[in-house]
Amino acid sequence: MKLAIGPLLYYWPRATVMDFYEAVAAGPADVVYLGEAVCSRRHELRAADWLQVAGRLRDAGKEVVLSSMALIESGSDVAALRRLAAQEAFAVEANDMGAVGLLHGRPFVAGPHLNIYNAATLLLLHGLGARRWVMPLEMGQAGLEELQSTRPEGMETEVFALGRMPLAFSARCFTARQRNLPKDDCRFSCIEHPDGLDMTTRDGKPFLVLNGIQTQSASVCNLAAEFEALRTAGADVLRISPQSRHAMEVVALFDDLRRGRATPEAASRSLLPLLPGPACDGYWHGRPGLEWQAGSAA
Repeated sequence: MKLAIGPLLYYWPRATVMDFYEAVAAGPADVVYLGEAVCSRRHELRAADWLQVAGRLRDAGKEVVLSSMALIESGSDVAALRRLAAQEAFAVEANDMGAVGLLHGRPFVAGPHLNIYNAATLLLLHGLGARRWVMPLEMGQAGLEELQSTRPEGMETEVFALGRMPLAFSARCFTARQRNLPKDDCRFSCIEHPDGLDMTTRDGKPFLVLNGIQTQSASVCNLAAEFEALRTAGADVLRISPQSRHAMEVVALFDDLRRGRATPEAASRSLLPLLPGPACDGYWHGRPGLEWQAGSAA
């Protein structure tokens, strides 16, 4: 089973990003998704910089995929998407149907925001060139097993196994709004929140995380304890969404897990103190997403 580093969802300083991907190049991940996937106002790295990082990672033996944004909002976003689709040096993860159309049947990864919930959609995207699909965040074990039974030949399956779940996108920027700033003058507020901006309920419980135009779960999806079920279901790739601290320790724990150097239960427990929030796996079990069933079983 391959390990993938998902696209960086937060706005980190340029030097931090470069240092992070140098560590990734030396680490055990097989696949690395790159590029700005959330907000086009983030410019610490430009398109040319991402291509430079992509080349460095490919030289280190990684499969590199460039991710498109899930929400296209302007003409400049469309132009950037066209440039992304036009380059042929690296594969593309399509996160909206506009990207699928621009890829003109070339092999691509059908990202989690395409919302593939049934066999007909999976077959359609396969016919359009998808060679791998990423299971939607809200889909559980039962849905995965059903789609795997009808998966087209040659199509790989990737599952979001660890990270705060990107649940929604909005034309509004809630991080800017929290500072009473308009979106067009956000002053790049996201850069002050390397793991997003925590929201709590009125009684102080973790609820959601604001990440610019993206809303994430406050709880952190952790499917390490479900490793055997994922393997039995035929998952080919496990995605780890990078966080600002302990990211490479998390990747190392998943590497131990796939190589049999750690049991799923032990790896799941070891991950808990490395996460930026409470763990959850509710969607996997067909329950509310913020629930932590593995924790209850322990």
